[in-house]
Amino acid sequence: MFEELDYQQTPMGELVLRRRSEPRLGGREIYEVKLGDEFLMSSLFSEGEEALARLALDALSGRDSLDLVVGGLGLGYTAAAALESAAVRSLLVIEYQAAVVDWHRRGLVPLGATLSADPRCRMIHDDFFRLAAEGLDPEHPGRRFHAVLLDIDHAPDHLLQPGHAAFYETGGLQALARQLQPGGVFSLWSNAPADPVFLQRLQSCFAAAEAREVCFPNPYTGGESANTVYLASVSR
Repeated sequence: MFEELDYQQTPMGELVLRRRSEPRLGGREIYEVKLGDEFLMSSLFSEGEEALARLALDALSGRDSLDLVVGGLGLGYTAAAALESAAVRSLLVIEYQAAVVDWHRRGLVPLGATLSADPRCRMIHDDFFRLAAEGLDPEHPGRRFHAVLLDIDHAPDHLLQPGHAAFYETGGLQALARQLQPGGVFSLWSNAPADPVFLQRLQSCFAAAEAREVCFPNPYTGGESANTVYLASVSR
């Protein structure tokens, strides 16, 4: 039922990439990533990750030669959705786990070959939260971007590491906003319903901010599940 494709001991715990066949879905092949006892992601549910990119690009409609950042590579769904747009000139993907970048470069995950072959896409092993405070592109200090798409923590108040907390406070959000181009967009994925306190904080740091619910079918429950995408923009 399960095939372990990679196992790594990391400072955050045991990182496992596995592939399994799901009999309840006609034998569909599913890729999953676990960190310790936590499920980080599954190829079964990618709608929220893809919406993270598409909603940000919708907010930038009419503009071209766009430079984007993705925080958190994962299985690559956000990055791949961003690269579907011909308006995207460059995509910098920042991933904390070196093994995850390696999975894509080795083609161990379904979207790995696609992302690795796209000349617009540059994947680096680094700490997004450190770079968000210091400068997102280590090779080009002071560079600003049209959109930053973030999918690392489960929610703004449900973090993978306590050290991420400062980013979601006023100072961290303001530091990120300064790295956006005029009219630029910050898009954040969350596995929880919209948090009015966090949304209000976004609105105080950006010119405008909103939360969108992204619904998708759940084949296990026969109903729907939902993620939240926060969208915030700076002034033009």
